[in-house]
Amino acid sequence: MGRRLECVVTLSAPHAGLFLSQLRLAAAPRDGKRRLRGRASPGAAGRSGAAGPQAAGRRGTAGAGAADQPVDMMNIKAFTLVSAVERELLMGDKERINIECVECCGRDLYVGTNDCFVYHFLLEERPVPAGPATFTATKQLHRHLGFKKPVNELRAASALNRLLVLCDNSISLVNMLNLEPVPSGARIKGAATFALNENPVSGDPFCVEVCIISVKRRTIQMFLVYEDRVQIVKEVSTSEQPLAVAVDGHFLCLALTTQYIIHNYSTGVSQDLFPYCSEERPPIVKRIGRQEFLLAGPGGLGMFATVAGISQRAPVHWSENVIGAAVSFPYVIALDDEFITVHSMLDQQQKQTLPFKEGHILQDFEGRVIVATSKGVYILVPLPLEKQIQDLLASRRVEEALVLAKGARRNIPKEKFQVMYRRILQQAGFIQFAQLQFLEAKELFRSGQLDVRELISLYPFLLPTSSSFTRSHPPLHEYADLNQLTQGDQEKMAKCKRFLMSYLNEVRSTEVANGYKEDIDTALLKLYAEADHDSLLDLLVTENFCLLTDSAAWLEKHKKYFALGLLYHYNNQDAAAVQLWVNIVNGDVQDSTRSDLYEYIVDFLTYCLDEELVWAYADWVLQKSEEVGVQVFTKRPLDEQQKNSFNPDDIINCLKKYPKALVKYLEHLVIDKRLQKEEYHTHLAVLYLEEVLQQRASTSGKGAEATETQAKLRRLLQKSDLYRVHFLLERLRGAGLPMESAILHGKLGEHEKALHILVHELRDFAAAEDYCLWCSEGREPPHRQHLFHTLLAIYLRAGPAAHELAVAAVDLLNHHATEFDAAQVLQMLPDTWSVQLLCPFLMGAMRDSVHARRTMQVALGLARSENLIYTYDKMKLKGSSVRLSDKKLCQICQNPFCEPVFVRYPNGGLVHTHCAASRRTNPSSSSPGTRT
Repeated sequence: MGRRLECVVTLSAPHAGLFLSQLRLAAAPRDGKRRLRGRASPGAAGRSGAAGPQAAGRRGTAGAGAADQPVDMMNIKAFTLVSAVERELLMGDKERINIECVECCGRDLYVGTNDCFVYHFLLEERPVPAGPATFTATKQLHRHLGFKKPVNELRAASALNRLLVLCDNSISLVNMLNLEPVPSGARIKGAATFALNENPVSGDPFCVEVCIISVKRRTIQMFLVYEDRVQIVKEVSTSEQPLAVAVDGHFLCLALTTQYIIHNYSTGVSQDLFPYCSEERPPIVKRIGRQEFLLAGPGGLGMFATVAGISQRAPVHWSENVIGAAVSFPYVIALDDEFITVHSMLDQQQKQTLPFKEGHILQDFEGRVIVATSKGVYILVPLPLEKQIQDLLASRRVEEALVLAKGARRNIPKEKFQVMYRRILQQAGFIQFAQLQFLEAKELFRSGQLDVRELISLYPFLLPTSSSFTRSHPPLHEYADLNQLTQGDQEKMAKCKRFLMSYLNEVRSTEVANGYKEDIDTALLKLYAEADHDSLLDLLVTENFCLLTDSAAWLEKHKKYFALGLLYHYNNQDAAAVQLWVNIVNGDVQDSTRSDLYEYIVDFLTYCLDEELVWAYADWVLQKSEEVGVQVFTKRPLDEQQKNSFNPDDIINCLKKYPKALVKYLEHLVIDKRLQKEEYHTHLAVLYLEEVLQQRASTSGKGAEATETQAKLRRLLQKSDLYRVHFLLERLRGAGLPMESAILHGKLGEHEKALHILVHELRDFAAAEDYCLWCSEGREPPHRQHLFHTLLAIYLRAGPAAHELAVAAVDLLNHHATEFDAAQVLQMLPDTWSVQLLCPFLMGAMRDSVHARRTMQVALGLARSENLIYTYDKMKLKGSSVRLSDKKLCQICQNPFCEPVFVRYPNGGLVHTHCAASRRTNPSSSSPGTRT
């Protein structure tokens, strides 16, 4: 078969020959010979009973017995051939009578014969439930036309109740009912053949437009035919002798001797289509729709052409010897001397072949296709499109079924088509699914808006037990379940389950899931659990509609206890969820989903709003790990902390059994939350102190851990002002912690004692300097200066270590020169110290003094400048005149001025002096300005 052409092809010259060559090459089989797929050879057809008209005469059926049992050579049965007029009814025993032409208009069937008779039959269609319809023809009458020539053509004009009869190159008008010629004797003479314009342009409903090929050489004539008269409208000359014609509006499609053309008889413009040799075979020109024609092209091609000279459809490949063609959408039907072939206009494939010998007439009349031999008339009865589609689906020919279904849209009401087409898509989807063509199946399911439960129901036990779903009737497929579909093949079954997982995950958030989200999510959960899929947890921690009863039983069956806990949590059963997770951590049940499940439980309790649940498992988490378990209290969300849902005193009371956790919690209160409560600060300091003392008492007391805790203690003592200083001093007495004692003395303001400890007991001069800095942090400069002078005085006092202290004093002065009063220091220093020794201090003191002096000078200059600006503004205000009269009113009290004394505001407002004074004492009173 020929390949389908996807482009719109222009048929106009000069490229028509090249186009046809390419088209013929594309359509021809590889061996260059014509082949009809599945067709029996003529000999075979004959041997199988495909006899000629003699057999038809004996059996009253088609030439090969086609009406009784036509041999369907293709896989699709689109038409059935049934007898309409049998030989005996038409001609009796007259062997020489032959059928020349046929016309059908509704139930009226007209037959023209070679002995110049016209027969009128009435067709009655009888539907058969289990098969194709049958037809009974009742002879009404017959009439001889008075000539000795055969009746060449018949055309009915039902609007005029006239039958146009071509006989002996003359078109006569006869009554459709009694076959009597019109009384006026009107006729068209000199006609070789004619065609009716089914898209008339005259606009007159009481006439028909007729185009004839005149017996005059190369002439076409247009006529208007009325009930009893005819009128010539146009005569057109052609370049070659026309052989066949079809009409649409102003356009004539003509088969000339060597080519086909489109001619507009209104404008006179012609367009060549493609060449054709009439000597090899007769041409075919047939109007198949508005502004579109079907032509017999070279190489056995049925070509489509529009009045614009283009082909919007790919050609069909029919017989080289085709003698007739008809259209019954979506099929093109072709007749040759042995067969009737049926071709799809949608995919250009040959769909059916019916043996039919000695046929010479094939025409379609308003959707009814009639074929005739010289002895009998037969009707091609189409099978309903839906039946054809179902047959294709039953044969697993999905693409063909879909193409045919789409093509049926034009013949079926919109709503009915949409329902039918959705069902076809769903059926096609299940066919692709059964063949494991999952991508194609998914698209078909989506396009067909499949109730996804139809698919889920194939998988045993996936639908919830509470689901009310029942499968579509009639069924969309033939499978009971997945086991039957895969025939127990585990690999195929696994692929099908993976597909369903993917498909359900995609559709669960779309409109497809509306109304049965519970069924979808429950099925998806079961698939994830069975496959041990990572997405199981993602499903449960996001919005879902999994049914608790079904899902819980399935998760427990597959030992997905952690996931079961998530399901409980999503259904507001937090107590059941935590207990299940605790059982996993304790080893009561086995589930290795999370190796950090203990930390997960702690985190879960941290954000849990159920206080009772948190208290119920607080001891359990603390027993597992004090440092981690205490996070249940220390890492609670900020908004919950602000609600004070957990009383710190209750928590501290709970944590008394867990010292490490208690320290962590107090650090949280004091350092992180900065609670200003003496009890917490003192308690934390005492805990630090006890730990330091305990570490110092042990043999490993001087390790890194002791140093870290001691550093925390010192930092707390320095930064906090809320702990009980005297209480801690008593605890430190005799403990051998001089640094901590010095800090506490500093908190009491006993700086000399503190510095004495640092200098004389610890010999830590750097710590003494740091003490001066942190003790004066946030205080006025004189306080810091006092601390440094005190430290200097301690250094300068004579003692056993006078030299070491003198060095410390020099370093102190040189490093902190700006912290001292230079004049006072010079009086304190020994006379024996050289200037060079104190050079850094003296330079720093001088620099600081000069800087202070210059800063003061700058500030003084800025103040003078600002004063000058204000003086200028005041002089400007005083320089302008003010007009005051007894009609001027005070803007505050609205009373007139009685004396020339007033206050003027910058905005020009005038007020009494006493009103301005009262405004100063009563700022809420209204005023016209803010400055005077």
